[in-house]
Amino acid sequence: PAERIIRVQSPDGVKRITATKRETAAAFLKKVAKEFGFQNNGFSVYINRNKTGEITASSTKSLSLLKIQHGDLLFLFPSGLAGPSSEMETSAPPGLKACGAPSVPFDEDYLNHLEPPVKHMSFHAYIRKLTGGADKGKFVALENISCKIKSGCEGHLPWPNGICTKCQPSAITLNRQKYRHVDNIMFENHTVADRFLDFWRKTGNQHFGYLYGRYTEHKDIPLGIRAEVAAIYEPPQIGTQNSLELLEDPKAEVVDEIAAKLGLRKVGWIFTDLVSEDTRKGTVRYSRNKDTYFLSSEECITAGDFQNKHPNICRLSPDGHFGSKFVTAVATGGPDNQVHFEGYQVSNQCMALVRDECLLPCKDAPELGYAKESSSEQYVPDVFYKDIDKFGNEITQLARPLPVEYLIIDITTTFPKDPVYTFSISQNPFPIENRDVLGETQDFHSLATYLSQNTSSVFLDTISDFHLLLFLVTNEVMPLQDSISLLLEAVRTRNEELAQTWKKSEQWATIEQLCSTVGVQLPGLHEYGAVGGPTHAAAAAMWACQHCTFMNQPGTGHCEMCSLPRT
Repeated sequence: PAERIIRVQSPDGVKRITATKRETAAAFLKKVAKEFGFQNNGFSVYINRNKTGEITASSTKSLSLLKIQHGDLLFLFPSGLAGPSSEMETSAPPGLKACGAPSVPFDEDYLNHLEPPVKHMSFHAYIRKLTGGADKGKFVALENISCKIKSGCEGHLPWPNGICTKCQPSAITLNRQKYRHVDNIMFENHTVADRFLDFWRKTGNQHFGYLYGRYTEHKDIPLGIRAEVAAIYEPPQIGTQNSLELLEDPKAEVVDEIAAKLGLRKVGWIFTDLVSEDTRKGTVRYSRNKDTYFLSSEECITAGDFQNKHPNICRLSPDGHFGSKFVTAVATGGPDNQVHFEGYQVSNQCMALVRDECLLPCKDAPELGYAKESSSEQYVPDVFYKDIDKFGNEITQLARPLPVEYLIIDITTTFPKDPVYTFSISQNPFPIENRDVLGETQDFHSLATYLSQNTSSVFLDTISDFHLLLFLVTNEVMPLQDSISLLLEAVRTRNEELAQTWKKSEQWATIEQLCSTVGVQLPGLHEYGAVGGPTHAAAAAMWACQHCTFMNQPGTGHCEMCSLPRT
């Protein structure tokens, strides 16, 4: 019989249960109990949200007879919540008690009394608020803002010769967003951030990176979400003391694929804005604050573009997505003139203005943006924001120009008391990609040097380096994209036995042979793939150019890469 997916909603979220149409209610409830971790009598499941149509374990009816179809949503109430006066959506998660009475995760008084106070409720708390009324959110639909003329209106000529109220987008009044999709950014350990900062320390030039990690529960905020950063990938770029330019990255898709196999995803971006103040004291200038700006208009537009490219899946939106969990981190000077990491997102309204190309930066005032004016090529709806005049009255202003503070949501950025290490930390780490300007290159000479300096008997510790794994996959001499899945799985699951299995492969033997040809002695090379190994004859016949380290085919007198003679 065909399988079907049945969704079951509980106070802790929705889970998907696989069942067959002939499965009995009793068998199905056993699966539910196992999935949610309940005893068989510790909960009740209903077909309807108002606790009618209970599915009982004593029933011998099949799911088909109960008219439960593929994709249906059922409602689970723990025994303590199953009474008629209880409401699942507003029941308090553990720890949400205030003044002796149950509280809710979107209660502003409760959030304001947390230490530190929470300015923005979590997105899931916001959802709980929308679905917690008398109608249980039956009519809730999170509409994505559109600033474009609706297509298909045939009652008049197309813009700029005609427009009507049916196709004309509504004016936008900017409001400070009360919720945020991510409540905390946490770097797993200081080394991840320090290695990124090293580029600025050595050059004085600003730098850019993508944050790779995972989204986890943030327990300090009701129903909160945390972006945990495990690694920073540095794409091709040109940085100066006051500018950054991203270049085309041919490896972008491969990096995402490798990260996914490591259980990671791109969760945000980071850039430096650092100016040294006193080199003897190691202090930096404190330039981003309430008297200047926290994010410039140009940075807000970039953040909005990134967020649009990484939408947040949301079933309450007709489009299937709403907002984004993609975060922005800035390494900049703090009030103590030390390097601080600040976290932000831009609002959903800002995302819409950026997506529909309605927002421009102000050239000479980074704290101001500018809503475009309509032209013959593009209709732009009016954009307003509310301000307080000198008499204390609230007034509505046209967003030309616009203070970008209306677009920004700040996110706390932290380091854990007990560091976490998805990847190994070495005193002599493998070079980071795209740092040739520093003379730090990823090649087989640097790989050989790394292996000679990291001689741990635990191979998993040696190989668990994000930048090293990327090099193994993307190098031009012997890319391992098609044969590295087993190693990536070993790193993801911290499985030394699996790593040792991969180490015995022909691919690793060849890698070691390539390393041996660049003049660095590798300890233990004879174990796998040395003289007499399966690839020795082919690898030994190749030769490494002393000028560019390119591995050349046997019998060639000049390097195929740089054309210099073999020496």
